[in-house]
Amino acid sequence: MAKRAKAKISKVKRNNQTRSKLMRQGKIKARRHRKSTKNALPGSQNVPAQEPEEEITGEDMLGMVQQDDLDFLKSAVSNKSYSILKQIQSKSEKGKPNGAVGKRKLDQELEDRYEEEMSKMTAEGARKRVRALLPLKARDGSLKVQIIEEEDDDEKVKDNNEDNFRNDSNENDEKGSENEENADNNTVMSRAQLWAQREESVQTRKLKIGTLCSGLLESPELKSENFKPLLELMDDYHSGRSITVRKLATVSLMEVFKDLLPSYHITQVEQEGVKFKKDTLQLQKYEAALLKNYRLYLQKLEKIAGMLRKRKKGDHRIVGEQEITLGEVAVGCMCDLLATHPYFNFSMNIANFLIPLLDSKYSNVRERVASCFIGIFKEDKRAELTLTIVRRLNQYIKSRGHSVHSEVLSVLMGLRIKDINLDQEKDEETKRKKLMSHKQRILSLSKRERKKNKQLEQVEKELLETKGEENKQRKQQTLTEIIKVVFTIYFRILKQAPNSKVLSVSLEGLAKFAHCINLDFYQDLVNALDTVMGTVNLGLREQLHCVETVFTILSGQGSALNIDPYKFYSHLYKNLLRVHCGKSNANMEIVIRILIRVLIDRRKKIIQSRLIAFVKRIATLTLQVQHHGAVAILAVIRTILQLGKAADVLLDTESTTGDGFYNPELEEPEYCNAHCSTMWELVCLQRHYHRTVQKFAKNIAARVPTIGEDSIPLEISKLSPEELYARFDPSGVAFEPPVPVPKKAAPKKLPNKPIFANHLFKDYIDAVFTDKLSDKDVDMDFSKAIKWR
Repeated sequence: MAKRAKAKISKVKRNNQTRSKLMRQGKIKARRHRKSTKNALPGSQNVPAQEPEEEITGEDMLGMVQQDDLDFLKSAVSNKSYSILKQIQSKSEKGKPNGAVGKRKLDQELEDRYEEEMSKMTAEGARKRVRALLPLKARDGSLKVQIIEEEDDDEKVKDNNEDNFRNDSNENDEKGSENEENADNNTVMSRAQLWAQREESVQTRKLKIGTLCSGLLESPELKSENFKPLLELMDDYHSGRSITVRKLATVSLMEVFKDLLPSYHITQVEQEGVKFKKDTLQLQKYEAALLKNYRLYLQKLEKIAGMLRKRKKGDHRIVGEQEITLGEVAVGCMCDLLATHPYFNFSMNIANFLIPLLDSKYSNVRERVASCFIGIFKEDKRAELTLTIVRRLNQYIKSRGHSVHSEVLSVLMGLRIKDINLDQEKDEETKRKKLMSHKQRILSLSKRERKKNKQLEQVEKELLETKGEENKQRKQQTLTEIIKVVFTIYFRILKQAPNSKVLSVSLEGLAKFAHCINLDFYQDLVNALDTVMGTVNLGLREQLHCVETVFTILSGQGSALNIDPYKFYSHLYKNLLRVHCGKSNANMEIVIRILIRVLIDRRKKIIQSRLIAFVKRIATLTLQVQHHGAVAILAVIRTILQLGKAADVLLDTESTTGDGFYNPELEEPEYCNAHCSTMWELVCLQRHYHRTVQKFAKNIAARVPTIGEDSIPLEISKLSPEELYARFDPSGVAFEPPVPVPKKAAPKKLPNKPIFANHLFKDYIDAVFTDKLSDKDVDMDFSKAIKWR
């Protein structure tokens, strides 16, 4: 049965119980109390009684009062201007024999009345506090008592915190601080004064944060109490400086934890009855304090960053710009901590909190979390955290019905699982069966032989542990689980949500990891891709990814499968000319990878007419792409010509082989009669603006010589098409090879006198300017000059 919860008691009651116990033991003596009045304040019975003090008589009090104050009080009593002193009698009124006793009785009644009024005021509102001020003297000489009501400090701070957290823009902060100053000091401050005051306050907090953090870094074991004020600064809701101070405190604590957190996982186990050394106890105490403050810090970060996550239905809170920036800072701190200490305490909690932020509506948040996860995938050597993240991503995508942002799936592209082979499980199963049969044989052995085999197994196990083989096997199993979950995500999207916006990312992932797929799923995957391309209206990039996935499968272990990729050849052939140096230029890298798979890796399984058609089509493609794409395509054509002579017919201008005419508009490569054409594009490329393109075009036109004038330099010819594409990429605003600076040349000298081709026109011009001809002669000479020309 579960233990019943212990009843909570108040602090006052606990103190009374402790005091009673000590009194019974005789450790303390009981003190006598004065009898409380009937109108005592609420709760006064729980307050420890004080020892009775020596009573002060009225005559002693009169001796303490100065003469001026005494005259004032006498006049006030005689005029009955002070309500509390109305019933006090002056000397003239005390003619009765019982004057001293009546005065004492009157004092007691006044005291009781005062306590009654205070108790009523306290009971009216639990949140209000009554404070009595000095009496004020009116014009008529009467005294008036001033009593003000104040709200409780805790409630006031709480209300101010909520109000300041909602309204945190700079302009509202300045107005709020200005109103507070006017209310407190009844002074008007300008904006410059408010800004100077805010800057001074922020600088004070900066100095405090720096001092606390430096103390922690210098001696964390002795200065662990510095965490508390730093965590409190993360909740600084002052209207003028809240966002700045909270950001500084958040980032500073993140840097401190990055330096102080150990690389191991802290486990707190209480061992009763075990004595430790002083250093061990000190270390345990420090680790406990560090872990406690780290947990509090993460809780505050989750609270700040929680506003960036998707809201539940009915939550219509408006998030301000300042709160969004503060949330982005909190997300960045969590990402840095997870990347720096991926296997420390609470790392799984951080990862689970960040995964929904991949689907946030703020692009900056999505990019920050995606870069964090990609970095973890690349640096995670144990792969345990990677497996947890991938499983959580699978659950999130499934729960959202595949309606997520592309970053949720694009992070999977950072996985390092290129060397995983799912078919290895079958081999291991076969080995396991052999071992079982070997075990049955061992059981039939004698006792001496079994003992000998047991010792040999123990020695082999120790050898494997020294070599680290066991860790390798464990990591291999973890990576296998990861790739299974990844393909589960891709296949489910491909079959259940082919029209979703993440289909493109899924196809890209399939194209990258297709070589890791189990052979049993190859046929189903090819059929699914064929169905998608036939039924779904895919874009150019999606179609290229489908083609790349199929030929990646068929170029690796799937080459043994009996699959005819005829339809995918046609899809590739018709989409090649859709790639150009405009918007579709980003797809050029995918095209190069596909051409290597189709025309080089599978050159023995492609018919001659299809190969010639593809070579002619990609030669035309070189005229409409940038120079680095043209170099890569020409490198593919050069490799094809080196590996076989099927495409040499395109270089023969006098060949009359075949019949018919080349039809470039036909989408079927086998029936376009490409062998009836030539690669006339090489003539254009020999006058290309890029020198490397010119060299490749001349080399191919000369039938790929390795030496001589038309050969390609050795350092370029060794590079693959993908390496050539990356080397000559102009996206970095760097031209490769660099363009030489033109030489300085002296300007040409122009002749001083004009040169005339017709000497009659020259004579005419000279005569006109010298006024030697009349108008009639001018007309005659001009007509002669025109007639002569």
